[in-house]
Amino acid sequence: MMERIQFVLNDENISLEVDGERSLLWVLRTELGLTGTKFGCGEGVCCACTVLVEEEATPSCQITIGSVAGSRVTTIEGLAKNGRLHPLQKAFIKFDALQCGFCTPGMILRAYSLLAANPRPTRDQIIAEMDDNLCRCGAHVRIVQAIETAAAELRGGRS
Repeated sequence: MMERIQFVLNDENISLEVDGERSLLWVLRTELGLTGTKFGCGEGVCCACTVLVEEEATPSCQITIGSVAGSRVTTIEGLAKNGRLHPLQKAFIKFDALQCGFCTPGMILRAYSLLAANPRPTRDQIIAEMDDNLCRCGAHVRIVQAIETAAAELRGGRS
């Protein structure tokens, strides 16, 4: 059933007429043209489709657009501010923490959620948190290095 859904997407108020039962993933990709959010498994297992809902990492293939009405949603396109990359994005580039890049948006947003909740994660905590986000290229060591570096920068330390 079509309904008007309003939410905040990447710091912008959005109002659209859409089937409230459609997955957030497909509304982002098709109706809103935000293709940084990737379709992976479609079952919430690989987390390539991760977005932030109220700063919590959420697999967008597993929730409906209707469930985010009134919420704040952030995609990878909304992480950079004023033309400047977020420290996580810069660290992923610095450590070459990707190969094909398919999982990277979900990885970065999962890491963002982790650092928002825990600005000083241990290496073991980073590994445990990122365990649900799959990378088929094997860039895990560099991904952890990038997250540690971004965490230090966000705390005001050196990167």
